[in-house]
Amino acid sequence: MSAPADATVNATVNPTMNAAMDPAVRARLIAEGAKKSGVCWVHLDRPRLAWHVWHDDAIYLVTGGPEQELPGLTEASRVTVTLPSKDNGGALVAFDAEVRVVDQASEPEAVAVLVKDRLNSADGAGLSARWSEESTVVRLTPLAAD
Repeated sequence: MSAPADATVNATVNPTMNAAMDPAVRARLIAEGAKKSGVCWVHLDRPRLAWHVWHDDAIYLVTGGPEQELPGLTEASRVTVTLPSKDNGGALVAFDAEVRVVDQASEPEAVAVLVKDRLNSADGAGLSARWSEESTVVRLTPLAAD
């Protein structure tokens, strides 16, 4: 799925605006935006739409195997994320995030939250086992504005 033309423009404008925000307001906006929207734009080779969950002050998502392809994410140490507004679909907030591959066995609570929120899965009961074999769970932790 490719980004609409204005999504890229909004994503490149908003980080500057977001950096001027009070850090507490920015953190609250990120948390509320991530809780309300099940998708975000992850900026890799281009902005890529990804489903996610907000858990433990971070965005968790699954990539690889039969899940969404986010090429380069697991090798990155930092990415830009844009959360869409539920009101108008435009960019609500953009931020840099630290990328960390999750050891699924040591973070079963995060995996359980992802399983619970995964829509349209053919094998809901076997998701966590399939992910541990075929996919990668990634945590994107918002960084303070530069």
